[in-house]
Amino acid sequence: MVLLPSAQFTMGSDRHYAEERPAHRRHVDAFWIDTVPVTNRDFAAFIASTAYVTVAERPLDPALYPGATPASLVPGALVFRQPSGPVDLRDLRNWWSYVAGACWNHPEGPDSDVSGRPDHPVVHVALEDALAFADWAGKALPTEAEWEYAARGGLDDAEFAWGNTLTPEGRHMANTWQGAFPWQNLASDGYRGTSPVGSYPANGHGLFDMIGNVWEWTADWYGARHEADTGAGCCTPRQPGGAVEGSYDARQPAIRIPRKVVKGGSFLCSPDYCRRYRPAGRQPQMTDSAMSHLGFRCVRRLDDTKRSIP
Repeated sequence: MVLLPSAQFTMGSDRHYAEERPAHRRHVDAFWIDTVPVTNRDFAAFIASTAYVTVAERPLDPALYPGATPASLVPGALVFRQPSGPVDLRDLRNWWSYVAGACWNHPEGPDSDVSGRPDHPVVHVALEDALAFADWAGKALPTEAEWEYAARGGLDDAEFAWGNTLTPEGRHMANTWQGAFPWQNLASDGYRGTSPVGSYPANGHGLFDMIGNVWEWTADWYGARHEADTGAGCCTPRQPGGAVEGSYDARQPAIRIPRKVVKGGSFLCSPDYCRRYRPAGRQPQMTDSAMSHLGFRCVRRLDDTKRSIP
């Protein structure tokens, strides 16, 4: 872990997606943060120690998924499937498939495993799984403000975690998508899926993979915009930001699954589809989600000995 001092920074952006607005000043108290996302090796140690069963390995509750057929209510997770040609980008089903048997140690389905990927970030972790790991490790999930401050690496209001150019002098600084999403994966950065943590340069705080590779859970409930300017004297809240009631997806009123903020983008983020591979980038994620581009890292606050954020 790396100890980050208390500081003020510019959170959010007025230059990109609406949910990143308004840009405002925030204060964060000092905290420790993992230098890399939690890996398959880390998560395997947690499973061996606790015999924990992840959300993706449990049967689904029919009450949470109205209209779902019994055959679809089987343990599994959402797996990225690259189509063979251009598709309608308005329909995520063109590249996401619910795969029975997919979970953290079978990331592409029951016939796959992570034996050759111990240093890749663990994926298919729902919020409950990330919280369980953090509690076992004596840590917590970062608030959105903590995460974004860490990702900026001391470059206040820069576009990316390393400056204002995506690939300075043609150098890839993070694991993102090259080519026409989602059917043309040029893999110019060397990876078609996740990459071993630490494969790209650290940011100014000595942190790796804050951008790209996998999205990362935060403790904050999602809201469509940032709250108003918190003022110079406000400290980072120790409880999740936002309100759970405001996190539900108004476009799907029948599905009452709250959403948290995830940050950082992933290997699936591309200039022509999703430019959220920036410190200010954010999107909502249902708390039950287990997906092949979703992971996490942990923090420890200076006055915490063992604490997780519900």
